[in-house]
Amino acid sequence: MNRRRLLAALGLAVPALALSRLGASEDAKEIPPLRKTEEEWRALLSAPAYRVLFEEDTERAGSSPLNAEKRPGTYLCAACFLPLFDAADKYESGTGWPSFTRPIAGRVGTKVDYKILWPRTEYHCIRCKGHQGHVFDDGPPPTGQRWCNNGLALRFVPEGESIPALRT
Repeated sequence: MNRRRLLAALGLAVPALALSRLGASEDAKEIPPLRKTEEEWRALLSAPAYRVLFEEDTERAGSSPLNAEKRPGTYLCAACFLPLFDAADKYESGTGWPSFTRPIAGRVGTKVDYKILWPRTEYHCIRCKGHQGHVFDDGPPPTGQRWCNNGLALRFVPEGESIPALRT
């Protein structure tokens, strides 16, 4: 590798390392992490859900039944059942994935993702670290953000139904 290529690679790698630290709000520090082995998670989840949540895969656009969900309720992390989004913050983004204007405060952490070469902000459940999706700055008011989520990473609980206890 010549010096120019090495410097170019370092120029991309150093900011990526600095920016890839997991970020979370102060509220998230109150939620203790849930640590399970790969085998434990695989036993609890379908293979496609495991790939999305713990291998950062993405489901095919338009494939989630949650895209059409319009009832009031709560969206939980499909792995650990931590409530992540209120249905009042869901909207139709036209992308083919469930989208929200904001998560419940303190429930997600972020990191920079360079998988498609340019930086994107990936977010995950603060409790189990399960990958949920990416956040973009092209959403509607009041936040201007689009929290674009994999449907396989979520579980919907309609208003009036009991939210399951957090997994232990």
